Order: sequence, then C-alpha cells, then structure tokens
Amino acid sequence: MAKTINFKSAVLLPLMLLLSVFLFFMPTDWFGIEGLTLVQQRTIALFVFAACMWIIEAVPAWATSIITMVLLIFTVSNGAFSFFTTGENVGTLVSYKDFMAQFASPTIMLFMGGFVLAIAATKVGLDVVLAKVLLAPFGTNPKRVLLGILLVVAVFSMFMSNTATAAMMLAFLAPVLKNLPADGKGRIGLALAIPIGANIGGIGTPIGTPPNVIALGFLKENLGIEVSFLDWCMRMVPYVLVMLLIAWACLLFFFPFKAKEIKLEINADRKKDFHFWVVAATFVLTIALWLIPERITNLNSNEVALIPFAIFVATGVFTKKDFAEINWDVLWMVAGGLALGTALMKTGLAKVLVETIPFGSMSPLIVILVSGIVGYAIANFLSHTSAANLLLPILATVASAIDLSAFGGSAALLIGLAISTSVAMILPISTPPNAIASSTGLVETKDMAKMGIIMGIVGLILGYSVLVFVGF
Repeated sequence: MAKTINFKSAVLLPLMLLLSVFLFFMPTDWFGIEGLTLVQQRTIALFVFAACMWIIEAVPAWATSIITMVLLIFTVSNGAFSFFTTGENVGTLVSYKDFMAQFASPTIMLFMGGFVLAIAATKVGLDVVLAKVLLAPFGTNPKRVLLGILLVVAVFSMFMSNTATAAMMLAFLAPVLKNLPADGKGRIGLALAIPIGANIGGIGTPIGTPPNVIALGFLKENLGIEVSFLDWCMRMVPYVLVMLLIAWACLLFFFPFKAKEIKLEINADRKKDFHFWVVAATFVLTIALWLIPERITNLNSNEVALIPFAIFVATGVFTKKDFAEINWDVLWMVAGGLALGTALMKTGLAKVLVETIPFGSMSPLIVILVSGIVGYAIANFLSHTSAANLLLPILATVASAIDLSAFGGSAALLIGLAISTSVAMILPISTPPNAIASSTGLVETKDMAKMGIIMGIVGLILGYSVLVFVGF
C-alpha cells in the first residue's frame, strides 16, 4: 500500500498537475477547436484535473470535488479574480451563485433525505425487518441474495427515480453488509449492486429514467415515430434481465463471498415503540409518493425526500447527534461533480465539443456507433439527463437528414443514446446511485471503474444489437 501511495504522490500527482496547468495556460488556438473561449479552455483544464484526480485517488474524491468547485468559482465565474474576467475572448462567465447553489441542489437534498431515512431505519431496527421481508424469497445464500438485490433495485428503478431507489435500498442493505465478514469481498459486490441495478433497471420502461423520456419525445415530435409503453418494455425488459445476469456473474467473479449464508437476526429485546411505527409509516409514505407519478401529486422525488427529514425531526426520531451520521463527504463529492457539469453546460463548452463531431459526413453505422460512445463518455461526467439533453437535439437533426433504415432506423440512434447514457457508471460522481454506493465506505474507485467499464461495454454492444437487429 505504501508503494502505491508513494507512486501516486511522487509520480502520478505531479504529472496530472503539470498536464492541467499546461492545458490551462496554452493559447486557445492550440486546441484546434473553432471559437473556443478562455473560459471554456479553463473548464477543459479543470475537467482534466478533476477526472484524473477522481481516477488516481491521490486525495479523497470529496476533496477533489471541493478543490474543483473552488477553482471553478475563482477562474470561470463572474466572481473570479478580475484578471480572469477581463480581456479579449473571455467568453461566457458562469454566475458564482450557480456553483455555490450545488451545495444545496435538489439532488443533494434527495441524497440527504435518503441518508436520513436510512439512519432512522437503522436506529429503530426497521432496516433489519425490511431486509428480511424483501430478501426472504432469495433465501440465505449470499449469491442468491446478491441476485435478489440486483433484481429488487432494478424493478423499483423501472418506476421511480434511480436516486430515490438507491437511497431507499441503502436502508435495506445496511444490515446485510454488517452481517458479512469484514475481510470478505462480498460486501463490495453487494454495495455495487445498488448502482448497477438502479442504472440498468431504469432502462426497462419509458419512464424509468429521464433520457428515455427525452429520446421518445424527440422521436415523436421531431420524427413522427411513436413508441408505445408495451413496445418499449417488450424489448428493454429482456435487455435489462440479461444485463443483470451478466452483472451478477461479474460481481461474483470479482468479489466472491467468504460467508456461506446471510442470517438477519431481529433483536427480540427491541420493542416496536412509537418511534418504530413513525419511521415505518414515513417509509411507506415516502416510497408511495416516489412511486406515484409526479403529474398526479405535483411532487418530485427531491421534494418527497425532505418529508421524512421533517417528520423525524418533529417527532424526535432524528436528533442533533444523528446529524453526525450523515455522509457529508458524499454530499460534497456529488456537489463538486454537479458544479463541473454546470461549468461544462453554462460556458457552452459541452455544446462546442459535441458540435465539432462531423456527424453529417459520417456513414449511418458510424453515426450510431460514435453517438453511443460520445454519449457514454459524456454521461460519466455530466448527469445522464444533461448528456441526453445535450446530444439528442443534434442526433434528431442528423436522423432526419440521413437514411438509417438499414441499422434500426432513427429509433436505434435516439434510443441508443438513452441506453448509452444510462450505462455510464465508472466513477462515484458519474451518477447519484454510484455516490450512494461510495457512501458505504466499502467501494474504491478502481472497483467501481472496473465494473463500470465492463457494464458499459457490454451494455453498448447488447443495447445496439437489440436496436439494430430487433428494432422498434
């Protein structure tokens, strides 16, 4: 371990810093991107800095996020040092408030609500009760329990927010993780089952994740192609099941269980008191509101996540001491990732980079393949929704101008983009469920990256095979 730390500190860290500084101060013409502004150039440099730091883990991920956010504020915002905000070709400065707002963004509130729900469930013993009920069909064999968690997370994720699903499952999974040997790798696999199940499961239905909805909207409004709920599910649910089985096999291979069985014991001395029933009722209420479509309640999942917070504080379930249990480092890590995404979008850099790709001059097959790879790459650093919002308008225009009938048609291009963004999960900041898995303290970035790359490659190949050879 000491050699690894020394290598990171003595070799990788200086090289990464030199590369970032080089990119920061080089003339904009050097990049070969027409119309690149100074603000966009600085964003490229900070993007490279953050990505390298998250990958090599020279410092903790949350520390990288904080450093990145501070650097963004002082170099690319309207509150930056004066010499960064004046002169020629500065470009569009981002409001410093937009960066600071990420510390209390709706996503952060959803995370916090999920953490509070999990803390309260553990505090009153509800987590063990729920885990026993939910995992009872899968027995006590750790391998089957792992498969059960993947399936349960995926099913919930088909109908509710991926982040909300992951936050909810954190409460279910806590007692299972505690029951496994500390020196075994199986706990890592169980923790990774949360983001894998959530990200993959969302592909199963048209409403499972925002990129699906956005892709279908462009197909219908721009190209006159309507895909029904049933048509989508008939193709994507089998895809999800195959992906989950592949994930299950990979998790068992890389993170084998040391324990022969998982037994969840309920403490008979613990009485189901007032606080227990408050937490139980709030759990049911929260999940119900997450499952009910927003058009009915007018409440989004971020708002709903604050309900348990308020109830637990009002009833004394959650006290001042419990605040220490919240994974603040994960919240800061996610905030930094959101801030970087804000910089990419609001400086116009993301759009400039995408528009440099000559989709119009490519063959239909290459357009489909390149769009998937680009979508996957961007979605690992931007939110999946932002990546879809950025690319789908461009791809809808491309689809109307070229003949894609031999390769699954326009649906293959646009729905393929939705799939490619959903299977992007190589870093803790790639998607909120990844960050929630990171909050367990069991998953290292290298483990997440290993599974993320495998699931990404397999997901792209399998997804585009379904779209091109089965079609809509």
